[in-house]
Amino acid sequence: MRKFKVVVTDWEFEDLRYEEAVLNQSSQIELIAADCRTEDEVIYTCKDADGIINQYAPLSKKVMDALENCKVITRYGVGVNTINLKAATEKGICVANVPDYCMDEVSDHALALILAWVRKVVVANDQVKKGNWDFKVTRPIYRLRDKTLGLVGFGRIPQALAKKAEQFGFHIIAFDPYFPAVEATEKGITLVSLDTLAEQSDIISVHAPLTPATKGMLGKDLFARMKKTPLIINTSRGPVIDEDALLESLKRGVVSGAALDVMTEEPINKEHPFLTMDNVILTPHVAWYSEEAEAEMRTKAAMGIMDVLINIKYPKYLVNQEVKNHTNWTKNVSQETISK
Repeated sequence: MRKFKVVVTDWEFEDLRYEEAVLNQSSQIELIAADCRTEDEVIYTCKDADGIINQYAPLSKKVMDALENCKVITRYGVGVNTINLKAATEKGICVANVPDYCMDEVSDHALALILAWVRKVVVANDQVKKGNWDFKVTRPIYRLRDKTLGLVGFGRIPQALAKKAEQFGFHIIAFDPYFPAVEATEKGITLVSLDTLAEQSDIISVHAPLTPATKGMLGKDLFARMKKTPLIINTSRGPVIDEDALLESLKRGVVSGAALDVMTEEPINKEHPFLTMDNVILTPHVAWYSEEAEAEMRTKAAMGIMDVLINIKYPKYLVNQEVKNHTNWTKNVSQETISK
């Protein structure tokens, strides 16, 4: 009997011990660790795969069209922008993510960036290490209480941030066209338009997923509406912000500063102007990380594979719900045994 072939397209961990711990529970699965970077490399390795675990390798329509046996794709993390969801659904392939593994880590990191920038922690540290023991190098610093924190997106992570930020005395508003206004009110949050958020916020923290609709969402027109020279925090995806527009706004003082964990190009280009700007703090896409979060993410990604291939049910974190109604699903998993 042929084993199910499960391929990890790409990964940046020391080993695959968490994935192995889950998938080796079944003797029916063969786990293959790959190092794919291009569409052709993915096709070569995954053409006959039954399941795929993905990090950054592109799973485009071209790739989907070439897959012969694939029943499930899971992705490390929350975003699924590496995967062509429409093409996967048309092929009857379940796509799953891990949406709840790093809520504390990312919300903690966003709050840490806010505090580090507002309290001038990086500036003070640099000056002290240069021999300059003088608090005046940090002027001006303003208190956080009563400032307005605008959240772009109001999913799990910004909700966690809101609870933590409330303790500092922030007034919190949010933009999220998909979140029920009544539920937001129950949480003590006012939902506003993106334009209103730009006009009223002292600090803007970005938590929107990267989709065609959100790419460049914070761009030239929106920066022009900002009245309080806000601080911009981004712990979601780099391309949600138009970096050229942000750079121009920082130079002109329309935006007072930025603290960015993500960039449009990662790693950041060594010639990028942000690297020489005192009003920009950069971290290397680390907001998601803790030892516990990494273990949870990798374990749950593997469990999504097990759900479909071994347990014969939809994965817990199914992203493309439309696949349930797709006729091609019957080619992959028995319609009589699938759990709905």
